[in-house]
Amino acid sequence: MHSLLKSAFNSIAIEKEKLKQIVSEQDVTGHNAQIAHLRQSLSQALNQNAELRSRLNRIHSESVICDQVVSVNIIPSPDETGEQIHVSLPLNQQVSNESRLSMSESVSEFFDAQEVLISASSSENEASDDESYISDVSDNISEDNTSVTDNISRQILNGELTGGAFRNGRRTCLPAPSPDTSNINLWNILRNNIGKDLSKVSMPVELNEPLNTLQHLCEELEYSELLDKAAETDDPYERMVLIAAFAASGYASTYFRAGSKPFNPVLGETYECIREDKGFRFFSEQVSHHPPISACHCESKNFVFWQDIRWKNKFWGKSMEILPVGALNVTLPKYGDHYAWNKVTTCIHNILSGRRWIEHYGEITIRNTKSSICICKLTFVKLNYWNSNANEVQGVIMDQEGKVVHRLFGKWHEGLYCGVAPSAKCIWRPGSMPTNYERYYGFTRFAIELNELDPALKDLLPATDARFRPDQRFLEEGNVEAASADKQRIEELQRSRRRYMEENNIEYKPKFFKKVNDANQREAWVSNDAYWELRKDPGFSKIETPVL
Repeated sequence: MHSLLKSAFNSIAIEKEKLKQIVSEQDVTGHNAQIAHLRQSLSQALNQNAELRSRLNRIHSESVICDQVVSVNIIPSPDETGEQIHVSLPLNQQVSNESRLSMSESVSEFFDAQEVLISASSSENEASDDESYISDVSDNISEDNTSVTDNISRQILNGELTGGAFRNGRRTCLPAPSPDTSNINLWNILRNNIGKDLSKVSMPVELNEPLNTLQHLCEELEYSELLDKAAETDDPYERMVLIAAFAASGYASTYFRAGSKPFNPVLGETYECIREDKGFRFFSEQVSHHPPISACHCESKNFVFWQDIRWKNKFWGKSMEILPVGALNVTLPKYGDHYAWNKVTTCIHNILSGRRWIEHYGEITIRNTKSSICICKLTFVKLNYWNSNANEVQGVIMDQEGKVVHRLFGKWHEGLYCGVAPSAKCIWRPGSMPTNYERYYGFTRFAIELNELDPALKDLLPATDARFRPDQRFLEEGNVEAASADKQRIEELQRSRRRYMEENNIEYKPKFFKKVNDANQREAWVSNDAYWELRKDPGFSKIETPVL
């Protein structure tokens, strides 16, 4: 077909040149007959070209994938009147021969939040010449600037997930870019700490990012829609697949974040996050300083999520290992499920020189403590001489007899698939990064929103909330000098506070978490159900909280 088009174009070009030559060299009036003949030939060639184009377009349209459509039903809240609004959003990207090795025959739909129901439908995928990947539903629900969920409220001031108070406008960029760290000599700081725990070593504030560990725990819920989908999936094996995807998704935001570290929370520091667009409310607290332990609790109508985690850091000269201790938990009330799993080891490479990069490796085991019907083993493959495939994840879902029911594969920063290529199904893919993310700590859109302090919330939050922390706020605003001074002041206050408590045999008692023994007789921290009750009128302003 392409050769016929080329031949037609060549004929047109030849006839044009003949016509030009005759007109320029001879009197046009003397060659009317010849010109008329040439014009007729040119017209025939153009008609032939149009016909060939039409045939080619028809063949092309029959061979490529049809445009995907995301159907969106916006459901009014209980306080609003009116019918559902139906919107169809086209997804115009196509699947290439290369992408078919890792993409599903049909795009999986998994978003099922409280106020917006999204489903995707597509025809059978055929290969095209386009080398781009097909748009996944997750891309659309993660990009807050372009999705319909922009119009869903961010928070409800009274802490209730009622669905009645909508407002717009989460920020899309940090106030200032990350500072220059090229003049910091890390070797002078770390050379005497090789093989030691770095959590006790004070670092220059320029190496921090304007978030702390309590907010990082919330960041692991960026793709909570996977849990919403699991809460509506009757098949226990498919539920486990979605839980596995959620476990892997918590690492995606770290891919561009190897260059900085979060602030360490002080004892008693807290953080809350109410996301009506995602249908959950979250709070966290630093329940212990030595060892440093952070605990969090999140709840929605579909699931409950909680964890307590502590980190052991080891510096090995060129790299730093972060070994997490603790368990993550999710319950799905509809099915009575309680899933529990561990975290893998994280390693930051090229600490002292070169471009820093992050790696996660180890095995995650996910069990449903209420049922032995299946178990998941998810391996984050370590990069080595024999394996150069960075960030690879492999996993299996097995039944009670050890038989593999589902196979999982992918990369923790790109997506997770279920099945065997090329017919594997895409379970999860991360959303695209915001503009100029490299200049702004490598933050995702979700991370950009975490430290935003809405004026309407100032009187409702406890004074211990991380958003009131001045050193972190100064760094976010680009005032490095003030951030450094406040960081040193806060660290000295914490040391003084600790000495006073030790000298007077005072044991700190967390406000919002209590210590228990879990099913494995491991010490764990769980919510004492006080936070949201205390947040109600009269609120935290009339409750005594520690001065941090």
